[in-house]
Amino acid sequence: MRGARPGMMRTDPTTGPSGPIQSMTLSPLAWFLIPLLGAWIGYGTNLIAVRMIFRPIKPVNVMGFRIQGLVGRRQAEIAKSIGGVVGDHLLSHQDMLEAMEKADLEGLLDRILEDRLPEVLEGLKKSLGPMANMLDMFLTPERLVDIRKTLVCKILEDKESLTVSLEQALEQGLDVHSLVETKVAEFPVERLEELILMVAKKELRAIEILGGILGAVIGLLQAGILSLLPA
Repeated sequence: MRGARPGMMRTDPTTGPSGPIQSMTLSPLAWFLIPLLGAWIGYGTNLIAVRMIFRPIKPVNVMGFRIQGLVGRRQAEIAKSIGGVVGDHLLSHQDMLEAMEKADLEGLLDRILEDRLPEVLEGLKKSLGPMANMLDMFLTPERLVDIRKTLVCKILEDKESLTVSLEQALEQGLDVHSLVETKVAEFPVERLEELILMVAKKELRAIEILGGILGAVIGLLQAGILSLLPA
């Protein structure tokens, strides 16, 4: 060839030394099966990943590897985090005190006395013996209502002092952080799974389906790449 160096052969970009380059031809079945296989792999992988958030509940040894669901393995840390969020940000002592200040203490005390006062009077009657009938004559239903109202008014005369006492009791005896952390840590993993699925079932299902869709797309791209490779 004119212009060609010795030992070199000029080739057309679409041809090889022995003739035209032919691309691999995929059958319609291959175009269907490869994306389908990718969809199954993607869906199955995400399905297993979602299930392993909770399962297995108890640790299982598989070929020397310890396998356990994420929630069960990290339950103590999850409980500590939830306790911190609730106790430090969502429900502090100040929040409870403000709620108590808005509460109807008068109505609450009246209902407590209405429930408990008959039991107190019944015990008093038993201790009086034959004189119990005189107590019935004196404590008529109308008089009992007056006694309840008087007691409630006396208790609430110094409402500010009562609120301070309640505040001190809350600070000394109620640690929301520790209480929530303990409750969550003692929760059965199955119950935690139910609670999470009640809130996020649709989203977790969407993750599984998205894995299948992405797998199908990747499978389609693989089929396209294979069809471009030389036979």
